[in-house]
Amino acid sequence: MGRTGTLFACEQDDVRPDIVTIAKGLGAGYQPIGAMICSGEIYSAIENGTGFFQHGHTYMGHPIACAAANAVVTKLTDGGYADRAAKMGNYLNDALQAEFGQHPHVGDIRGRGMFRGLEFVADRDSKSPFDPNLKIAARLKAAAMDNGLICYPMNGTIDGVRGDHVLLAPPFICTNAQIDELVDKLSASLTAVL
Repeated sequence: MGRTGTLFACEQDDVRPDIVTIAKGLGAGYQPIGAMICSGEIYSAIENGTGFFQHGHTYMGHPIACAAANAVVTKLTDGGYADRAAKMGNYLNDALQAEFGQHPHVGDIRGRGMFRGLEFVADRDSKSPFDPNLKIAARLKAAAMDNGLICYPMNGTIDGVRGDHVLLAPPFICTNAQIDELVDKLSASLTAVL
């Protein structure tokens, strides 16, 4: 929620889902909570049908969770955090493109807002992946942690075994200087691994 620069990523593609489920972004890590949002058409079908919507769990409607979610949604919308994620995401993308856009082992840089990914390849032109036995993602994670960067490297991008990438999801409140630091640390980590 908000990380891609709009409250929901689907908004940027003019997708209007009938039902959206939300959880992790709704509580922002402060309190576990989940919700389901539906279109007016779905709501009307329930309301004008039986009016009965069976749902709920043990802690449904927990007041502290609901208060946390309300504060999070307010920060994302009225507080401008989703808009800020779009703006800072552009800065992050530009910084990543400047550092890695022509890197011989970066096959792709993609994402939106403050949610970006880099694909690592053995050969940039053919986009052929590294040999899985090299454990590029695992080694990158260790090098990044040694350099003070928490990121989300993963392997198996292509077929569950081959393909390495890293996801970056910096905080909504990060500064330009912190994004520069992130890119510097990622660059140093990738250099150490390769």
